[in-house]
Amino acid sequence: MRIAVVGGGPAGLYFACLWKKRHPDSHIDLFEQNEAGATWGFGVVFSDQALDFLRADDPETVDAIAPRMESWRNITLNLRGESVEIDGVGFSSIGRLDLLTILQQRVRDVGIAPHYVTHIPSIDQLAGYNLIVAADGLNSIVRRQFEGDFGASLSWSSNKFAWYGTTKPFPTLSQTFVETEFGTFNAHHYRYAPDMSTFLVECDRVTWQRYGFAEKSVDESRAICEQVFADVLDGHPLLSNKSVWRNFPWIWNEHWSFGNVVLIGDALHSAHFSIGSGTRLAMEDAIALIKALEDAPDIPAALARYEAGRKPVVKKLVTAARASADWYERFPDHMKLGLMDFAHSYITRSGRIDDERLRSMAPAFMATYDTHKAGMAPQRSKGR
Repeated sequence: MRIAVVGGGPAGLYFACLWKKRHPDSHIDLFEQNEAGATWGFGVVFSDQALDFLRADDPETVDAIAPRMESWRNITLNLRGESVEIDGVGFSSIGRLDLLTILQQRVRDVGIAPHYVTHIPSIDQLAGYNLIVAADGLNSIVRRQFEGDFGASLSWSSNKFAWYGTTKPFPTLSQTFVETEFGTFNAHHYRYAPDMSTFLVECDRVTWQRYGFAEKSVDESRAICEQVFADVLDGHPLLSNKSVWRNFPWIWNEHWSFGNVVLIGDALHSAHFSIGSGTRLAMEDAIALIKALEDAPDIPAALARYEAGRKPVVKKLVTAARASADWYERFPDHMKLGLMDFAHSYITRSGRIDDERLRSMAPAFMATYDTHKAGMAPQRSKGR
């Protein structure tokens, strides 16, 4: 089989590596418009469940990335100078460039030589391939070429965010909420190396406008964010890597393939960064597509099987991501709550976790929360 993979991010690299490893006689060409070392942003996160899923199908890749990962068991929330930890929420993180470098090496190890700095403006250039895997990200050229056939839709969250890094290593995945004279900010921050952390800054549209960020340069915006979060940064700088203000894009495709072209990863769907599942979804898409190709009698049947089996799983996670994003769209209102009620609202925001599950996964937090709620409950008068 001759396969063209368009896009050299985690989705494209992972699919190419796994397919070639399982089917060494196949011919795979991988095309990436950027240089091998180009990326944006800083660290990416995986939940413990995501790593377990990947290990079940591809233990070698997990073993390759695990030594480069930072891990923790708690989430820390900071609000109005107070902090609370929610126990039992396991995550691991790795630098995005580190992850790409590992996957690039694994692709080379199975005999694929990626074509970097190679732009594919139209799939007309890819005649002769049995299958075209579009893994070219949020701004997928392949998807846009056939957006009507894919049933593509695109919308945007109203909040603004800028993805920075910092040299301060945080002990856990943390959220810091700050109110200023011009509005409210939130930072998602976690270490992805012993001496580096992601520091993603988010604010609502009103705050963004009051600060005049539309007219500010990247360095001016970074300096303002350093000032806003000075207490949590402890003198460490924010670092920029294409750290412009963005709105989160919601991408969905009702049809996952057209002809011999199939979408995976961010080209197919997006999940809000607040649940940390974008890279996980991309790699799981690759696994699902490979299994469908192996189990079906031909490519059309395989692509139908891929969509039928994978879409319900992705829809469930994207629904949770939208619920999480909706919570963040109103985070200034949530900040008016007391610390424990705020923390409970935060951890249950996606609808995937209820109190019963919380008591199992985060017993220390729930014990404190239950005590807090009991103290707030109105006292019943004693009977005569």
